[in-house]
Amino acid sequence: MPIARSPRFASRDSGLPVTSQRAGEPENAFVPRECVVFRGALADPVAMEPERFELAFESVRGLLLEMARERALGPLLQRVVVGLADLPAVALARIWLVRDGDVCETCAMRADCPGQVPCLHLVASAGHPHAEPDADWSRLDGEFRRFPIGQRKVGSVAATTEAVCVEDARRDARWIARPEWAEREGIVGFGGQPLVYRGEVLGVLGVFTRARFHPEPLASLRALADHAAASIANARAFEENQRLRQRLELENEYLRDELAETQAFGEIVGASPAIREIERQIEQVAPTEATVLILGESGTGKELVAREIHRRSARADGPLIRVNCASVPAELFESEFFGHVKGAFTGAVKDRIGRFAAADGGTLLLDEVGEIPLGLQSKLLRVLQEGQYERVGDDRTREASVRILAATNRDLAAEIRAGRFREDLYYRLNVFPIAVPPLRERVEDVPLLAELFLARASQKHNRPATLRRADVEALQRYPWPGNIRELQNAVERAVITARDGVLSFLLSAGDSPAAAQRPEARDEVLTEAAMRELERANLLAALERCGGKVYGAGGAAELLGMKPTTLASRLQRMGIERSG
Repeated sequence: MPIARSPRFASRDSGLPVTSQRAGEPENAFVPRECVVFRGALADPVAMEPERFELAFESVRGLLLEMARERALGPLLQRVVVGLADLPAVALARIWLVRDGDVCETCAMRADCPGQVPCLHLVASAGHPHAEPDADWSRLDGEFRRFPIGQRKVGSVAATTEAVCVEDARRDARWIARPEWAEREGIVGFGGQPLVYRGEVLGVLGVFTRARFHPEPLASLRALADHAAASIANARAFEENQRLRQRLELENEYLRDELAETQAFGEIVGASPAIREIERQIEQVAPTEATVLILGESGTGKELVAREIHRRSARADGPLIRVNCASVPAELFESEFFGHVKGAFTGAVKDRIGRFAAADGGTLLLDEVGEIPLGLQSKLLRVLQEGQYERVGDDRTREASVRILAATNRDLAAEIRAGRFREDLYYRLNVFPIAVPPLRERVEDVPLLAELFLARASQKHNRPATLRRADVEALQRYPWPGNIRELQNAVERAVITARDGVLSFLLSAGDSPAAAQRPEARDEVLTEAAMRELERANLLAALERCGGKVYGAGGAAELLGMKPTTLASRLQRMGIERSG
């Protein structure tokens, strides 16, 4: 059947938008555009002619005002299709928007589409079925939920920006994808208008009628489509502004927390072999996109390592978002990480972006990652592998470009054996491990850290004080079960209680966990030199018993109950050769 093209409309108000602007005209001016009209010979000439579909501008004026007041995209789209579906003779109204391909493997139109390219997504639908009153025409998951651009009537509207008008489907059923449905429901006509805003095709507005659809109503439908396109663009801009505002609020909150931690722990300070090794590892991995697993006891400064990796990375201009996995309730895990939409659950009074959205373009630090409940680890694994997620209560798939850093004080290998941590998640996180040693294994750094904390505490409390040699020696003898956090607190407490600038450290090694594990207490007090000689003798005895073997089963590290890297660092510091 030939396709008849109607002549260009003489009135500017009845045309379609174009992608280019005429000289001297405003950006939203209506300009003439062609309309494709499908006609054909009536199959049954004696059949009763249905009424003509009329769409006066007055009938949609109220809808236009409602659209102008709506800021949220979802309610806006629903308001448009419901308002059109309530008009006389309208059976069904639908809106498709251009979005990236997402269901290509299961799409009913897979054969007509190259796949994974932008296509038309059904986003709003409303109508009044007659033959099947219980049918739900608001569903968005039916056969025609996606249209490749350029395919079928709807796809051709998006591809050409030309309005399409099927005057009478009874004359030629080829222009209706499901003729039996159209006949059963009394569908006669179809009108489709492109949704175009400032030269960009946003989607397609389609109306199925139980009356003949002549080209004349397209003028009013055209005006409504233009207003709808502008409202959609405005709603998207408003939602983007809201998203950016929420992201800034989250970033400010996280930055305040990080500033407090920076003031508490300072920068990475130290000159010990352990610190030099960490700096070397940071220099290696920071410029890459590799996931880093930072291991260490609480208070060792794992957050500082993560911050330094981010600072030296290509994402340094992006946000560094930290989330303490241990503090997130299991029932709010998805919302906290991925966000939620308004009404998704009790208490969800507004849309909220999650930590992944806040960290988009930057780095996300999963602190205490070993505390994530086992049942929720699979959801985290999916977004780490695919970079995609959905907000709670939303079916739209979103993407986030995020580099993952993870930190934990747990032995994740032991957690896997105990069935509390997924092995596949562990291997996804453990691409580049960095072990942060406890403070007791790098006592050379205690004086530097103490001086740093003393300067900050003195300025904070306006109490100048000086570290004496005896103070430094006492600090180096203490085992520091609380690591750097405990040292900072001890220095600040000493500054507060200082008299005439003289510090007094209330440290008791006998109260520490390390001292509690000693088989017996000593009556005598050992000097620093004696303690070091005792430690040296103990290390030599362990090496002799193990035949100089440090690593592996039966090695000195296993005998001493410490990490092989820690033992190697101590041997180097004391100048002990394994062969000796």
